[in-house]
Amino acid sequence: MKIIKVKDYDEMSTTACELMVDRIKTIKNPVLGLATGSTPIGLYEQLIETYKQDHVSFKNVTTFNLDEYIGLAKDNPNSYHFFMSEKLFNHIDISPEKTYVPNGVASDLKQEAVDYERLIQKENGIDLQVLGLGTNGHIAFNEPGTKFSSRTDIVDLAQATLDANARFFDSIDEVPTQAVTMGIESIMEGREIVLLVSGEGKAEALKSTINGEVTEDFPASILQTHQNVTIIADEAALSLI
Repeated sequence: MKIIKVKDYDEMSTTACELMVDRIKTIKNPVLGLATGSTPIGLYEQLIETYKQDHVSFKNVTTFNLDEYIGLAKDNPNSYHFFMSEKLFNHIDISPEKTYVPNGVASDLKQEAVDYERLIQKENGIDLQVLGLGTNGHIAFNEPGTKFSSRTDIVDLAQATLDANARFFDSIDEVPTQAVTMGIESIMEGREIVLLVSGEGKAEALKSTINGEVTEDFPASILQTHQNVTIIADEAALSLI
């Protein structure tokens, strides 16, 4: 693991943007794995700004998002389809046909999960996977207890995750309880992984990610075994290291 310590959230976002732009420029037809939630918003804002300044183009980029809520159509403001369009895709020159997000309202959700895996393999895998970190150690929507051998599938969300995501909804009762998510083994097949962590509230989780036992009870601990992981974290998140 390579750990890049930054001062705060803004510097984390800027540093992640610089790394991602470098990969976009150096990898032919790069395939990026993207995350949602509050953590990568600053990164996406930086990427948009960099694009507007003509410092990067996304015309040759393909993206795969980690997950999507089950039951939310792509035009639902709380869906991750909608999130990615609003926070990134609508503001850059990426082809919509190259931006993949699982379909949370597919008629056959199990088949959707299988097909999503096949799409990633068809693109020869993910070059750079961006991850956030859940307070309970989840990566994507792979909750504690998820098998390290898991592939893209339908999952039940833990109460801690529902509580954390409730801020995006009018009430916790509206938060979907299931999602389609890339599995842990799927994520670990990415050639490079960048984990973004910010804030004191993530300090305990980051400590377990870096120094804790590698166990399915704390999914992010598996990152210790990956050959090419960069953690970009601010001082608050690294306060227990």
